[in-house]
Amino acid sequence: MKKFIVPLALAAVLALTGCSAGQEDPAIDTTDSAVAKSAPTQSPTPEAVPDLIGNWKQNNANSSDGWTSATITANTITVNFVTDNGDTTSLFWVGTFTPPKDGKSPYTWTSTRDKAATDSALLASTDDTKEFVLDEGEISFPVSISGTTATVRMSKV
Repeated sequence: MKKFIVPLALAAVLALTGCSAGQEDPAIDTTDSAVAKSAPTQSPTPEAVPDLIGNWKQNNANSSDGWTSATITANTITVNFVTDNGDTTSLFWVGTFTPPKDGKSPYTWTSTRDKAATDSALLASTDDTKEFVLDEGEISFPVSISGTTATVRMSKV
């Protein structure tokens, strides 16, 4: 009986393994290309270069009738103190700058003061340069008057 069971068991093992060894399920593609097709490669989307050109208004003013405003052109920033609900404007800064070339944030730039435009303005800064920071759509910069420094924060209008 032992002689009969061993060949039968061997035949069963060969039958089970023999049927699956040489055949593959055509519905299952195990090639590397199928794996590559199912997992598309995504490259990081580059951030857009921020558009600074336009008008900006202070968003952290302590007064409802006074604020700081800025006008930015291709490579110049002009900053004014605005009082009397917009009736009075006093020049604080005119300077050149290099606009951002990519969308990395924060973007920090140093503006060089236009002395001819600011030397005769009573409230204008006398600093040769001023540092501005663009972060998450907001421009910030320091303003010092009579020994007190505050950070002005502006949003595009």
